[in-house]
Amino acid sequence: MTEETPGLGENAENPDVPSGATPDDAAPKSAEPSTEEGPAAPAGDAESTKTSAQDVGLTAQLDQVRTALNERTADLQRLQAEYQNYRRRVERDKVTVKEIAAANLLGELLPTLDDVGRAREHGELVGGFKSVAESLETVVAKLGLQQFGKEGEPFDPTIHEALMHSYAPDVTETTCVAILQPGYRIGERTIRPARVAVAEPQPGAQTVKGETVDADADQAEAADKDNGGPDEG
Repeated sequence: MTEETPGLGENAENPDVPSGATPDDAAPKSAEPSTEEGPAAPAGDAESTKTSAQDVGLTAQLDQVRTALNERTADLQRLQAEYQNYRRRVERDKVTVKEIAAANLLGELLPTLDDVGRAREHGELVGGFKSVAESLETVVAKLGLQQFGKEGEPFDPTIHEALMHSYAPDVTETTCVAILQPGYRIGERTIRPARVAVAEPQPGAQTVKGETVDADADQAEAADKDNGGPDEG
């Protein structure tokens, strides 16, 4: 019969474990990982910096787009203005070409119109000749031909051609006293000036309140007054 040593039992297998301690207390503790880290930047500041950078980039892109838009708008406005000027110039050239063509054609008909006018003045515009003449005048009027030149109107060298010259006591300025050949125009273009006879005021005559007075007669009357009047018989 063997004797058991007091104090030895379960603890005999683990002699390092003190009496009254649990087995977990005897297990070596493993090193636990450190959870401490260095100081980190606040998350709000980072996001704010990133957002600010994005805003700056978007603003720069928006400025570029606005600049390009303004340039394209200016180009479009310039092209539109050039087109409007071109269209007006083309329309003006069309009218000018039309007037020149009509003027060249009607210029060849002026002698015929002069013959018609002389026949009318002499009472020879009768019968079928009258109908033909009136039809011709209607056609040239539709083409824009206008006749001008009247007796008694002031002489204008830009539209009148003076073929005869005289003096008259009843005129106060150079006046057309006779129309030898009427003038013709198309719009503002003169095809032929009116050929006229003109009269000018008498040399030395003065106009007082719309009346013509002989200056020599005034001087003679003044001389008589200075000499005591005319002698009486």
